Amino acid sequence: MNAARLPSVAPEVTATLVEGLSPRLRKRLDVAVTKLAARPTHRDGDTTTIDVDDETELRLHAPGGVVAKVEDITCRCLLAPACVHRAAAACAAPAADLAPEPAEQATPEAPGPASATPPAATLGPDAARSLGLDVAPASVPGTAPAPTTDTAANAALGLAPHVTPNPAPDLASPPETASPDQRAAADVLWAAGAAVLEAGVDGAGAVTQSALLRAAHTARLRHLPRAAGAALSVVTLLRAARAGDPSYRTADLVTALAELLGTAHRVGTASGAEMAAVRGRVRRPYSPDGSLRLYGLFTEPVVTDSGHGGVRTWVAGADGRLFTVGDVAPGGAGRALGVADRAVRLGDSALTHRELGRAGLAVSGATVSPDGRLGAGKAVKAVTAQGVAWTDPPLAALWETPPAEQAARALRSTSRYADRDGTGSDLLFLHVELLGAVREPGGTCLLALCEGGVRVRLTVSDDDPALAHRDNLALLAAAPGARLRIIGRLIPATQPRLTLLACTHPTGEGTVDLGLDRLRRADLPDPSASAHFAPPQTAGPGGSSPLYLLERRVEQTVAAGRAALGLLGDVTAETRRIRRGGLPTAAALLTALSASAAQRERDLFGRLLPADTDGFAAYWLAAARYTAAVSESLCAAAWNPMDEDPAAVPPVSVHGAAG
Repeated sequence: MNAARLPSVAPEVTATLVEGLSPRLRKRLDVAVTKLAARPTHRDGDTTTIDVDDETELRLHAPGGVVAKVEDITCRCLLAPACVHRAAAACAAPAADLAPEPAEQATPEAPGPASATPPAATLGPDAARSLGLDVAPASVPGTAPAPTTDTAANAALGLAPHVTPNPAPDLASPPETASPDQRAAADVLWAAGAAVLEAGVDGAGAVTQSALLRAAHTARLRHLPRAAGAALSVVTLLRAARAGDPSYRTADLVTALAELLGTAHRVGTASGAEMAAVRGRVRRPYSPDGSLRLYGLFTEPVVTDSGHGGVRTWVAGADGRLFTVGDVAPGGAGRALGVADRAVRLGDSALTHRELGRAGLAVSGATVSPDGRLGAGKAVKAVTAQGVAWTDPPLAALWETPPAEQAARALRSTSRYADRDGTGSDLLFLHVELLGAVREPGGTCLLALCEGGVRVRLTVSDDDPALAHRDNLALLAAAPGARLRIIGRLIPATQPRLTLLACTHPTGEGTVDLGLDRLRRADLPDPSASAHFAPPQTAGPGGSSPLYLLERRVEQTVAAGRAALGLLGDVTAETRRIRRGGLPTAAALLTALSASAAQRERDLFGRLLPADTDGFAAYWLAAARYTAAVSESLCAAAWNPMDEDPAAVPPVSVHGAAG
């Protein structure tokens, strides 16, 4: 049974089913999930049926594609509904995205004490008293109203503390801080994340995942969507790791787990604008942007690990802002190739995505999300307009910013733990001279020289043979000396590296969408040339950094758990090497992390006491955040021209590392 064939299950449904199992059945849950995954399934409308055995059926009813209630999973075995099969099915299915907050509980755009409505005034005296709120006595003419002090009740309702205002002069409202309920939800999230570090991937089975799902559901109800989303990401990656999914990477789980722990840690201390960033948003709303004159740049295919496919077309405004128009749905690479020649869903335009990448649009009533996606509402009007070449204004200005500045901007956009503000892009626009192919442990990439003598490695965005990326890169490797304008997506690394998305045609006429358009040998300056390999390259500023020694321990913790890290022995030799590399903080973090992993106290009778999971999680979080920040700084330094001081590029700021 493929988990992708099962409908998504709401996090609270999975958590409730697992929590309802007896201790004996909880021990059998992981085995039951594995067995259930091998059973045949079939779908009829909104109902998916799993054949548990020859006589027993398990059904998941998912109206709208999501199992939203516990009663929607039914089993016909003799032990139902207290059987292990229902919980196993929920654990085997994908976790549904968190539902938007109920309208009546939605967090205001600019929350704060001044915007809160007194619950007593909203509910009325009788209803307020039934909830335990203090109700002020009726006002007497000529007297000031008595203040209402209902902090705890307001917090329980998700409202900020309220005090009836005095007729005194206006004072500035204090910055927003977390409510007691939000702090409690963050504590539960922290504990669930620390449990994953304690157990490692192999030990973080269905019960541990259920605790994360319950914590995510509670966080959503307490208006902490960012932390809740991070918890769901951890669950998804844990399942991929335990299932042997070839697309799983330990580094992704490290990032998700550090995001979860870091966000939970910051909830209790953040205030004002930082609290708004830590809280996050359930959705990214579209806002009006008036009339826009847009110029096409390129179209890229989008193929996800979940089986979705489509395209994303990039356009630029007259002021240089970047926007996207996308069409992604289930279908994989085949759909991506087909959608490229379908009409763009925007106003009355008849342009296909391929055509829009080289033409233009005039849009009125435009709506734009914070990350630049163009809305396609009924009020949006769009008509086809003339495009311009990359060498003509306003597009030519995109290639005028120095590569180091572009890389710094892209790093701010892609930073693993930065507070997302929706601004910026991870695209770079470069003038390059092709040098030839370079062999690397993971394959072959294309080496190019850009402004300031910076050598940048160009790799494929997607290695799927149905797409044109790989074949086009191989042909470009046979054209050393060719000068092109390129568009690529930054890959944070210790050497300048991009995924190559589009370029000017080698003949100088037009542009090439490297995932969709296929170059031919006749398009090269020398059609008879074969792939040229550039000479070996020296390492960049961070190429010989011993930071990987700390990164390795951080990843080993996630894979094997705290106890396994504690058994790895003395790290003195590693810390000595790290200090020689000029990273004393990294050495101190490695020492503290290893010591915390191995530390186990005993009571007066010699019995082991419970491990300090919170303390170990704090050391691990600090190490994970530190390695990410240093890696990003090394990446920024690598993009400096050879004759400039790497220190001239400011380091990437990372918030909230636990001390």
